[in-house]
Amino acid sequence: MPYVTIKMLEGRSNEQKKALAEKVTAVVAETTGAPLDRIHVMIEDMPKTNHAIGGKLSSEQ
Repeated sequence: MPYVTIKMLEGRSNEQKKALAEKVTAVVAETTGAPLDRIHVMIEDMPKTNHAIGGKLSSEQ
């Protein structure tokens, strides 16, 4: 039973997350042969205040 965790900065709509989960699930099923109902996709929204690139918070860019 595959588990996929996707971490991304906050700001995507529920529709975007749904489309992402559907497409990731389809690719995992195609690649591994796992049944769709056994594939778990976890989407973790990260606050922009908890992420930095080059020493600068994403919330400040």
